[in-house]
Order: sequence, then structure tokens, then C-alpha cells
Amino acid sequence: MSTKETAAISQLLALLEARYAMRVLWALRDGHAQTFRLLQDSVGGITPNTLNTRIKELREAGIVSHGSEGYSLTLTGQDLLKRLSDLQAFATRWQVGHVRKATAVASPPPR
Repeated sequence: MSTKETAAISQLLALLEARYAMRVLWALRDGHAQTFRLLQDSVGGITPNTLNTRIKELREAGIVSHGSEGYSLTLTGQDLLKRLSDLQAFATRWQVGHVRKATAVASPPPR
């Protein structure tokens, strides 16, 4: 991977790793614009100050926009979520495997 590619992925991951950033994106995934208050409720547990900060960062990154209806994903944001959508399937498979593994460790087979 080139230095430019490494810098680009590092920059994107830093943005997405920010507290509640992924939850904000996930709350907007259905394509319907949300007001600030609705978005705050959709994310859950986020303070207005933190939500303002995340929205600002995501807007500056060109992932979220604000229109007359509220906040929504830009085309770039939609593309990002489409690429991240495989995470849901992976997470489900991982969780099932993780639970099986934990159960197997907790109860060894009879002798």
C-alpha cells in the first residue's frame, strides 16, 4: 500500500472512530432526512454538543449534508455505507461464532 493510500485510510478511520460517528451514519442509512432532535434520538445517548461536533466533522468530510428537511447522507456518504453494509452480515456471523466459542470454553465436553 502506498503512502497516499495509507494516509487516506488512516484519515477515514480516524473520522469513523470518533465517538458516535458510526452511529450517526447508521441512523441516516435509510435515506430519510432527520432533524437535529430526531437524529439525537435515533443515535441515543449522545449529547447535543457531541452531536454538533460529529455533524460538523461529517459535513466537512462531505459525508453528511443539511437541507430544508434536516440532515442526510451525501452521495459519498451513501457510497460509504454501501461499502460498510457487509459489516452487518460479518457481525452476525462473528457474534454467532463468538458465542459458540465462549459456550464451548465455559462447558467442556463430558468425559
